[in-house]
Amino acid sequence: MQVIEHPVERLHTALLSTRKDLIETYQQFSRPEKALLEEGLLPGNSLFNPITIHSDSDWIPAHPEDPQDFQTFYINPYRRSPSSGHNTIYIQTIGSFGEGVLVAEQYVEWLKDYCQAFYYGLVVKLLPPVTVASTACSFRINDNTHNLQLHAGELLNFLKKKKPRDAFCIVGITMIDLYPRESWNFVFGQASLTEGMGVFSFARYDDNFYQRSYAGRLKKKIKLKQGDYSVFENYYTPPITSTLLLRSCKTLTHEIGHIFGVKHCQWLNCVMQGSNHLEESDRRPLDLCPICLRKLQSAIGFKIADRYKALLHWIEDGAASNGQHSKPTQAFQEYKHWLYKCLRILDGEKS
Repeated sequence: MQVIEHPVERLHTALLSTRKDLIETYQQFSRPEKALLEEGLLPGNSLFNPITIHSDSDWIPAHPEDPQDFQTFYINPYRRSPSSGHNTIYIQTIGSFGEGVLVAEQYVEWLKDYCQAFYYGLVVKLLPPVTVASTACSFRINDNTHNLQLHAGELLNFLKKKKPRDAFCIVGITMIDLYPRESWNFVFGQASLTEGMGVFSFARYDDNFYQRSYAGRLKKKIKLKQGDYSVFENYYTPPITSTLLLRSCKTLTHEIGHIFGVKHCQWLNCVMQGSNHLEESDRRPLDLCPICLRKLQSAIGFKIADRYKALLHWIEDGAASNGQHSKPTQAFQEYKHWLYKCLRILDGEKS
Protein backbone atom coordinates (compact mmCIF):
# COMPACT_ATOMS: atom_id res chain seq x y z
CA MET A 1 0.00 0.00 0.00
CA GLN A 2 1.27 3.45 -0.95
CA VAL A 3 0.45 6.55 1.11
CA ILE A 4 0.39 9.87 -0.74
CA GLU A 5 1.56 12.56 1.66
CA HIS A 6 2.11 16.04 0.28
CA PRO A 7 4.29 18.55 2.16
CA VAL A 8 2.19 20.86 4.35
CA GLU A 9 3.57 23.87 2.47
CA ARG A 10 2.27 22.49 -0.84
CA LEU A 11 -1.15 21.73 0.65
CA HIS A 12 -1.28 25.22 2.13
CA THR A 13 -0.53 26.79 -1.26
CA ALA A 14 -3.12 24.53 -2.91
CA LEU A 15 -5.69 25.81 -0.41
CA LEU A 16 -4.84 29.53 -0.36
CA SER A 17 -3.35 30.16 -3.85
CA THR A 18 -0.35 32.26 -4.93
CA ARG A 19 -2.53 35.09 -6.22
CA LYS A 20 -2.90 38.09 -3.93
CA ASP A 21 -6.62 38.55 -4.62
CA LEU A 22 -7.43 34.89 -3.87
CA ILE A 23 -5.35 35.01 -0.67
CA GLU A 24 -7.31 38.10 0.37
CA THR A 25 -10.58 36.30 -0.40
CA TYR A 26 -9.47 33.47 1.86
CA GLN A 27 -9.21 35.95 4.73
CA GLN A 28 -13.00 36.33 4.59
CA PHE A 29 -13.31 32.94 6.29
CA SER A 30 -13.89 33.24 10.04
CA ARG A 31 -11.11 32.28 12.45
CA PRO A 32 -12.76 28.93 13.33
CA GLU A 33 -13.30 28.17 9.62
CA LYS A 34 -9.62 28.84 8.89
CA ALA A 35 -8.66 26.70 11.89
CA LEU A 36 -10.66 23.78 10.46
CA LEU A 37 -9.28 24.18 6.95
CA GLU A 38 -5.64 24.65 7.97
CA GLU A 39 -5.50 22.09 10.78
CA GLY A 40 -6.86 19.59 8.28
CA LEU A 41 -3.64 19.94 6.28
CA LEU A 42 -1.37 18.94 9.17
CA PRO A 43 0.07 15.41 9.35
CA GLY A 44 -1.72 13.17 11.83
CA ASN A 45 -4.83 15.33 12.16
CA SER A 46 -7.98 13.36 13.02
CA LEU A 47 -10.25 14.80 10.31
CA PHE A 48 -8.52 14.57 6.94
CA ASN A 49 -6.28 11.59 6.20
CA PRO A 50 -3.81 11.12 3.34
CA ILE A 51 -4.85 9.16 0.25
CA THR A 52 -3.81 5.50 0.17
CA ILE A 53 -3.16 3.55 -3.03
CA HIS A 54 -3.90 -0.15 -2.61
CA SER A 55 -3.16 -1.45 -6.12
CA ASP A 56 -2.22 -0.39 -9.64
CA SER A 57 -5.91 -0.67 -10.55
CA ASP A 58 -6.76 2.27 -8.28
CA TRP A 59 -7.70 5.56 -9.94
CA ILE A 60 -4.56 7.65 -9.46
CA PRO A 61 -2.01 5.17 -10.91
CA ALA A 62 -4.44 4.19 -13.68
CA HIS A 63 -5.32 7.80 -14.65
CA PRO A 64 -2.30 10.09 -14.18
CA GLU A 65 -3.36 13.75 -14.14
CA ASP A 66 -2.18 17.00 -12.59
CA PRO A 67 -3.83 17.78 -9.24
CA GLN A 68 -6.24 20.72 -9.25
CA ASP A 69 -5.52 23.33 -6.58
CA PHE A 70 -7.96 26.10 -5.66
CA GLN A 71 -6.37 28.63 -8.00
CA THR A 72 -6.51 26.29 -10.99
CA PHE A 73 -10.16 25.60 -10.22
CA TYR A 74 -11.01 29.27 -9.78
CA ILE A 75 -9.48 30.51 -13.05
CA ASN A 76 -10.97 27.71 -15.16
CA PRO A 77 -13.14 29.57 -17.72
CA TYR A 78 -15.38 26.52 -18.17
CA ARG A 79 -16.30 25.94 -14.55
CA ARG A 80 -19.94 26.46 -13.59
CA SER A 81 -21.31 28.52 -10.70
CA PRO A 82 -24.96 28.93 -9.71
CA SER A 83 -26.63 32.29 -10.31
CA SER A 84 -29.93 33.79 -9.16
CA GLY A 85 -31.67 32.49 -12.26
CA HIS A 86 -29.92 29.13 -12.34
CA ASN A 87 -29.65 27.81 -8.80
CA THR A 88 -31.65 24.58 -8.86
CA ILE A 89 -30.31 21.03 -9.11
CA TYR A 90 -32.87 18.77 -10.80
CA ILE A 91 -32.87 15.01 -10.27
CA GLN A 92 -34.51 12.80 -12.88
CA THR A 93 -35.15 9.14 -11.99
CA ILE A 94 -35.06 6.68 -14.89
CA GLY A 95 -36.72 3.29 -14.53
CA SER A 96 -37.86 1.64 -11.31
CA PHE A 97 -36.25 2.09 -7.88
CA GLY A 98 -36.50 -0.32 -4.97
CA GLU A 99 -39.23 -2.77 -4.12
CA GLY A 100 -42.53 -0.96 -4.38
CA VAL A 101 -43.59 2.57 -5.21
CA LEU A 102 -43.57 3.88 -1.62
CA VAL A 103 -40.04 2.62 -0.96
CA ALA A 104 -38.80 4.06 -4.25
CA GLU A 105 -40.35 7.46 -3.58
CA GLN A 106 -38.90 7.59 -0.07
CA TYR A 107 -35.42 6.58 -1.25
CA VAL A 108 -35.34 9.26 -3.94
CA GLU A 109 -36.62 11.83 -1.42
CA TRP A 110 -33.74 10.92 0.92
CA LEU A 111 -31.26 11.39 -1.93
CA LYS A 112 -32.78 14.77 -2.80
CA ASP A 113 -32.60 15.99 0.80
CA TYR A 114 -29.02 14.78 1.22
CA CYS A 115 -27.98 16.53 -1.98
CA GLN A 116 -29.61 19.75 -0.80
CA ALA A 117 -27.68 19.58 2.50
CA PHE A 118 -24.39 18.78 0.74
CA TYR A 119 -24.84 21.66 -1.74
CA TYR A 120 -26.14 23.90 1.01
CA GLY A 121 -27.67 27.08 -0.35
CA LEU A 122 -29.01 25.55 -3.56
CA VAL A 123 -32.47 24.15 -4.22
CA VAL A 124 -32.82 20.49 -5.23
CA LYS A 125 -35.99 19.33 -6.97
CA LEU A 126 -37.26 16.00 -8.25
CA LEU A 127 -38.66 15.74 -11.74
CA PRO A 128 -41.51 13.26 -12.37
CA PRO A 129 -40.06 9.75 -12.85
CA VAL A 130 -39.75 8.40 -16.38
CA THR A 131 -39.65 4.89 -17.80
CA VAL A 132 -36.71 3.55 -19.76
CA ALA A 133 -38.92 3.44 -22.85
CA SER A 134 -39.61 7.18 -22.68
CA THR A 135 -35.89 7.92 -23.06
CA ALA A 136 -35.71 6.00 -26.37
CA CYS A 137 -32.09 5.10 -25.55
CA SER A 138 -30.15 2.11 -26.83
CA PHE A 139 -29.56 -0.86 -24.54
CA ARG A 140 -27.68 -4.14 -24.46
CA ILE A 141 -26.78 -7.17 -22.35
CA ASN A 142 -23.30 -7.06 -20.80
CA ASP A 143 -21.22 -9.99 -22.09
CA ASN A 144 -19.43 -10.45 -18.75
CA THR A 145 -22.07 -9.86 -16.09
CA HIS A 146 -25.15 -10.75 -18.21
CA ASN A 147 -27.23 -7.82 -16.97
CA LEU A 148 -29.10 -5.14 -18.89
CA GLN A 149 -27.33 -1.86 -19.61
CA LEU A 150 -28.43 1.54 -20.94
CA HIS A 151 -26.40 3.82 -23.23
CA ALA A 152 -25.19 6.71 -21.04
CA GLY A 153 -24.57 9.17 -23.87
CA GLU A 154 -28.08 8.78 -25.26
CA LEU A 155 -29.52 9.29 -21.79
CA LEU A 156 -27.60 12.58 -21.61
CA ASN A 157 -29.23 13.63 -24.89
CA PHE A 158 -32.63 12.87 -23.33
CA LEU A 159 -31.79 14.90 -20.21
CA LYS A 160 -30.66 17.85 -22.32
CA LYS A 161 -34.18 18.11 -23.72
CA LYS A 162 -35.71 17.86 -20.23
CA LYS A 163 -33.50 20.46 -18.55
CA PRO A 164 -35.60 23.28 -17.02
CA ARG A 165 -34.63 26.88 -17.71
CA ASP A 166 -33.79 27.66 -14.08
CA ALA A 167 -31.54 24.63 -13.70
CA PHE A 168 -27.98 24.88 -12.51
CA CYS A 169 -27.76 21.25 -13.60
CA ILE A 170 -29.88 18.18 -14.24
CA VAL A 171 -28.79 14.70 -13.18
CA GLY A 172 -30.36 11.41 -14.15
CA ILE A 173 -30.17 8.46 -11.75
CA THR A 174 -31.06 4.86 -12.44
CA MET A 175 -30.78 1.40 -10.92
CA ILE A 176 -29.90 -0.03 -14.34
CA ASP A 177 -26.25 -0.44 -15.35
CA LEU A 178 -24.71 1.94 -17.91
CA TYR A 179 -22.22 1.77 -20.78
CA PRO A 180 -20.72 4.74 -22.69
CA ARG A 181 -19.80 2.92 -25.91
CA GLU A 182 -19.71 -0.64 -27.24
CA SER A 183 -16.01 -1.12 -26.48
CA TRP A 184 -16.47 -0.36 -22.77
CA ASN A 185 -17.57 -2.89 -20.16
CA PHE A 186 -19.53 -0.37 -18.08
CA VAL A 187 -19.42 3.09 -16.55
CA PHE A 188 -20.73 4.26 -13.16
CA GLY A 189 -21.79 7.56 -14.70
CA GLN A 190 -21.13 10.20 -17.32
CA ALA A 191 -21.36 13.98 -17.09
CA SER A 192 -21.05 17.06 -19.26
CA LEU A 193 -19.59 20.12 -17.52
CA THR A 194 -20.43 22.49 -20.36
CA GLU A 195 -24.04 21.30 -20.60
CA GLY A 196 -24.56 21.06 -16.83
CA MET A 197 -25.87 17.52 -16.77
CA GLY A 198 -24.96 13.97 -15.85
CA VAL A 199 -26.38 10.48 -15.55
CA PHE A 200 -25.36 7.91 -12.93
CA SER A 201 -26.20 4.30 -12.12
CA PHE A 202 -26.37 2.71 -8.68
CA ALA A 203 -26.77 -0.83 -10.04
CA ARG A 204 -23.26 -1.96 -9.11
CA TYR A 205 -23.69 -0.78 -5.53
CA ASP A 206 -25.73 -3.88 -4.78
CA ASP A 207 -23.49 -6.12 -2.60
CA ASN A 208 -24.42 -9.12 -4.77
CA PHE A 209 -23.85 -7.51 -8.18
CA TYR A 210 -20.70 -9.49 -8.99
CA GLN A 211 -22.09 -12.79 -7.72
CA ARG A 212 -23.47 -15.41 -10.09
CA SER A 213 -26.59 -15.39 -7.93
CA TYR A 214 -27.24 -11.68 -8.65
CA ALA A 215 -30.97 -11.36 -9.34
CA GLY A 216 -30.40 -8.86 -12.17
CA ARG A 217 -28.37 -11.42 -14.11
CA LEU A 218 -30.45 -12.76 -17.00
CA LYS A 219 -31.00 -16.48 -16.54
CA LYS A 220 -31.39 -17.28 -20.22
CA LYS A 221 -30.19 -15.84 -23.48
CA ILE A 222 -32.54 -13.20 -24.79
CA LYS A 223 -32.35 -11.70 -28.24
CA LEU A 224 -32.86 -7.99 -27.75
CA LYS A 225 -34.72 -5.85 -30.22
CA GLN A 226 -33.86 -2.15 -30.06
CA GLY A 227 -37.02 -0.19 -29.38
CA ASP A 228 -38.70 -3.06 -27.53
CA TYR A 229 -38.44 -2.02 -23.88
CA SER A 230 -40.64 -4.79 -22.50
CA VAL A 231 -37.49 -6.49 -21.19
CA PHE A 232 -37.28 -3.74 -18.54
CA GLU A 233 -40.75 -4.45 -17.18
CA ASN A 234 -40.36 -5.90 -13.67
CA TYR A 235 -36.57 -5.93 -14.13
CA TYR A 236 -34.71 -6.41 -10.86
CA THR A 237 -33.68 -3.43 -8.77
CA PRO A 238 -31.64 -3.89 -5.57
CA PRO A 239 -33.28 -3.51 -2.16
CA ILE A 240 -32.76 -0.18 -0.40
CA THR A 241 -30.20 -0.77 2.35
CA SER A 242 -28.18 1.66 4.44
CA THR A 243 -25.04 0.79 2.47
CA LEU A 244 -26.78 1.34 -0.86
CA LEU A 245 -28.10 4.69 0.36
CA LEU A 246 -24.61 5.76 1.48
CA ARG A 247 -23.02 4.70 -1.81
CA SER A 248 -25.75 6.48 -3.76
CA CYS A 249 -25.32 9.72 -1.77
CA LYS A 250 -21.57 9.54 -2.28
CA THR A 251 -21.78 9.02 -6.04
CA LEU A 252 -24.48 11.63 -6.60
CA THR A 253 -22.56 14.38 -4.77
CA HIS A 254 -19.24 13.36 -6.35
CA GLU A 255 -20.60 13.59 -9.88
CA ILE A 256 -22.42 16.88 -9.30
CA GLY A 257 -19.09 18.18 -7.98
CA HIS A 258 -17.64 17.61 -11.44
CA ILE A 259 -20.42 19.77 -12.92
CA PHE A 260 -19.14 22.60 -10.68
CA GLY A 261 -15.72 22.10 -12.28
CA VAL A 262 -14.12 20.24 -9.36
CA LYS A 263 -11.75 17.62 -10.74
CA HIS A 264 -10.69 14.36 -9.10
CA CYS A 265 -8.95 15.13 -5.82
CA GLN A 266 -5.35 14.03 -5.32
CA TRP A 267 -4.61 16.00 -2.16
CA LEU A 268 -6.26 14.22 0.76
CA ASN A 269 -8.98 11.65 1.43
CA CYS A 270 -11.99 13.25 -0.21
CA VAL A 271 -15.33 12.38 -1.77
CA MET A 272 -13.96 13.88 -5.02
CA GLN A 273 -11.28 11.19 -5.35
CA GLY A 274 -11.63 9.09 -8.47
CA SER A 275 -12.49 5.41 -8.18
CA ASN A 276 -12.07 2.56 -10.63
CA HIS A 277 -13.95 -0.05 -8.61
CA LEU A 278 -16.36 -0.46 -5.73
CA GLU A 279 -13.73 -1.27 -3.10
CA GLU A 280 -11.92 1.98 -3.91
CA SER A 281 -15.18 3.93 -3.93
CA ASP A 282 -16.02 2.56 -0.48
CA ARG A 283 -12.68 3.88 0.85
CA ARG A 284 -13.62 7.45 -0.07
CA PRO A 285 -15.15 9.52 2.73
CA LEU A 286 -18.54 11.19 2.30
CA ASP A 287 -17.24 14.74 2.49
CA LEU A 288 -14.73 17.11 0.95
CA CYS A 289 -11.13 17.76 1.92
CA PRO A 290 -10.26 21.40 2.87
CA ILE A 291 -9.07 22.26 -0.65
CA CYS A 292 -12.18 20.96 -2.41
CA LEU A 293 -14.38 22.43 0.32
CA ARG A 294 -13.01 25.89 -0.48
CA LYS A 295 -13.76 25.30 -4.17
CA LEU A 296 -17.39 24.50 -3.43
CA GLN A 297 -17.76 27.31 -0.89
CA SER A 298 -16.46 29.84 -3.42
CA ALA A 299 -19.12 28.72 -5.89
CA ILE A 300 -22.09 28.70 -3.47
CA GLY A 301 -21.09 30.98 -0.57
CA PHE A 302 -22.29 28.98 2.44
CA LYS A 303 -21.05 29.13 6.01
CA ILE A 304 -19.18 25.88 6.63
CA ALA A 305 -20.90 25.26 9.97
CA ASP A 306 -24.36 25.74 8.44
CA ARG A 307 -23.58 23.13 5.80
CA TYR A 308 -22.28 20.61 8.35
CA LYS A 309 -25.35 21.16 10.54
CA ALA A 310 -27.65 20.51 7.59
CA LEU A 311 -25.85 17.24 6.84
CA LEU A 312 -25.98 16.23 10.50
CA HIS A 313 -29.71 17.01 10.59
CA TRP A 314 -30.24 14.79 7.52
CA ILE A 315 -28.57 11.85 9.31
CA GLU A 316 -30.47 12.29 12.54
CA ASP A 317 -33.86 13.30 11.15
CA GLY A 318 -36.09 10.26 10.64
CA ALA A 319 -33.37 7.76 11.55
CA ALA A 320 -34.89 7.00 14.95
CA SER A 321 -38.36 6.34 13.60
CA ASN A 322 -39.78 2.87 14.11
CA GLY A 323 -41.92 3.22 11.00
CA GLN A 324 -41.69 0.89 8.04
CA HIS A 325 -39.74 3.39 5.98
CA SER A 326 -37.45 5.00 8.57
CA LYS A 327 -34.24 6.34 7.08
CA PRO A 328 -31.54 3.61 7.19
CA THR A 329 -28.59 5.68 8.41
CA GLN A 330 -26.60 2.95 10.17
CA ALA A 331 -23.83 3.25 7.56
CA PHE A 332 -23.61 7.02 8.20
CA GLN A 333 -22.67 6.83 11.88
CA GLU A 334 -18.93 7.32 11.33
CA TYR A 335 -19.74 10.36 9.20
CA LYS A 336 -22.03 11.69 11.95
CA HIS A 337 -19.20 11.56 14.51
CA TRP A 338 -16.88 13.24 12.00
CA LEU A 339 -19.38 16.08 11.53
CA TYR A 340 -19.60 16.57 15.31
CA LYS A 341 -15.80 16.84 15.46
CA CYS A 342 -15.79 19.50 12.75
CA LEU A 343 -18.59 21.45 14.43
CA ARG A 344 -16.69 21.50 17.72
CA ILE A 345 -13.85 23.31 15.94
CA LEU A 346 -16.33 25.64 14.25
CA ASP A 347 -18.24 26.33 17.46
CA GLY A 348 -16.33 29.57 17.91
CA GLU A 349 -18.41 31.08 15.10
CA LYS A 350 -21.26 31.51 17.56
CA SER A 351 -19.46 34.32 19.34
